[in-house]
Amino acid sequence: FNLHERKRMMEAQKILLLLLLCLNLVSSLVIAGAPPTCAANLDSKCADSDEWKGEFFPGIPKIKYEGPSSKNHLAFKWYNPEEVILGKKMKDWMRFSVAFWHTFRGTGSDPFGVPTKSWPWEDGTNSMAMAKRRMRANFEFIDKLGVDFWCFHDRDIAPDGETLKEANANLDEVVALAKELQGTKVRPLWGTAQLFSHPRYMHGAATSSEVAVYAYAAAQVKKAMEVTHYLGGENYVFWGGREGYQSLLNTDMGREIDHMANFFESAAAYKKKIGFKGNLLIEPKPQEPTKHQYDWDAATAANFLRKYGLINDFKLNIECNHATLSGHSCHHDIETARLNGLLGNIDANTGDPQVGWDTDQFLTDIGEATSIMLSVIKNGGLAPGGFNFDAKLRRESTDVEDLFIAHIVGMDTVARGLRTAAKLIEDGSLPELVRKRYQSFDSEIGQKIEAGKADFEMLEKKAMEWGEPKVPSAKQELAEMIFQSAI
Repeated sequence: FNLHERKRMMEAQKILLLLLLCLNLVSSLVIAGAPPTCAANLDSKCADSDEWKGEFFPGIPKIKYEGPSSKNHLAFKWYNPEEVILGKKMKDWMRFSVAFWHTFRGTGSDPFGVPTKSWPWEDGTNSMAMAKRRMRANFEFIDKLGVDFWCFHDRDIAPDGETLKEANANLDEVVALAKELQGTKVRPLWGTAQLFSHPRYMHGAATSSEVAVYAYAAAQVKKAMEVTHYLGGENYVFWGGREGYQSLLNTDMGREIDHMANFFESAAAYKKKIGFKGNLLIEPKPQEPTKHQYDWDAATAANFLRKYGLINDFKLNIECNHATLSGHSCHHDIETARLNGLLGNIDANTGDPQVGWDTDQFLTDIGEATSIMLSVIKNGGLAPGGFNFDAKLRRESTDVEDLFIAHIVGMDTVARGLRTAAKLIEDGSLPELVRKRYQSFDSEIGQKIEAGKADFEMLEKKAMEWGEPKVPSAKQELAEMIFQSAI
């Protein structure tokens, strides 16, 4: 090349370099101006950093109310949080909560198969970095879904440790991040200790035959109560997933149940000591394939609390799928808890009527939701409890978007149940049918019976006077017609 050509080439290279620098600057400005996103693979830097604050659900907008005519599957059709129904905002009737364990630790595994899903931000570990990343995803999800509450088990949000001290330190570190992320608006509906998966709890926790296990469980609950209180949690739950027995031949049932009552008494005392103002909730549990449970159904749990003098210290956390596995409807157990003054919280889920275990599906039955809301309205609401979605995606649902769709349909179902229940109450036909059915007890003698002032001699005299009773129709079909017409 001659000198002239070399100069031309050098000029061209300078221009090219200047263009590349300009492109790089523009690219940097675009990236800086746009919200970062966590790519759906493990090669991105955000997958390696527990400090990542980007978007875990890119492409998912904040979920809004669009009304029943909307065809948008990422919008509410029935749940309008600010709408007032029977003197209270919808969001205050519901107090919806996201269950951390199903939403962010659910893998799709079941008794017959390995996991089917791993979310984009997962790296296959249970490290502290991974725990923090899940927590960031949790609060982005809560923000986009538009709810104010979340629920957690201690070992779901933070890794266990080689020692109790190490496990507590792990929990403290993750909880500090959760406190920062939740801000002042969001808080736990309830927290709990996970006292069932570790081998130490194979004989139970509060009902274990080993005193060292009992002590370890107490220490774990103590810590879980402290962090729930620190996060502003409104309730604390006890779920006895391993409290039970395999055989009565080697079990002192009376002693174990007494131990469980002692455990609850200690929890109630510690609640007062730390100034925790929320409810302590016991979750009734049906028989499981693993063992015979001590956590029973709602009526038995109420009798247990009454027997041991705990009736003023605890309420019940009713899980709908547990009610059906106990041979009851969810409405039955909620109404039983309400009538005993023990309705504290509802774990909103359902089971498959053809499958005999705890499938934890999202509630989608409008009739069931309406029945539930009739009891909730009679109770004056659930606060400081609420509706926690203790429900998981089906094994075959593997898209991140499915997490939102499942919660939307669950929230819409409960909201539609509230709307229908309010319609039934305002119409008055169903309450009037019930009133008429029991109107004979509005008589003088009926009022004496209800006041406990009618003895057998008095009633015998009336029976002789009245002769054979005339029993009117219960009008059940009419009640069902009124109910179905409102849906």
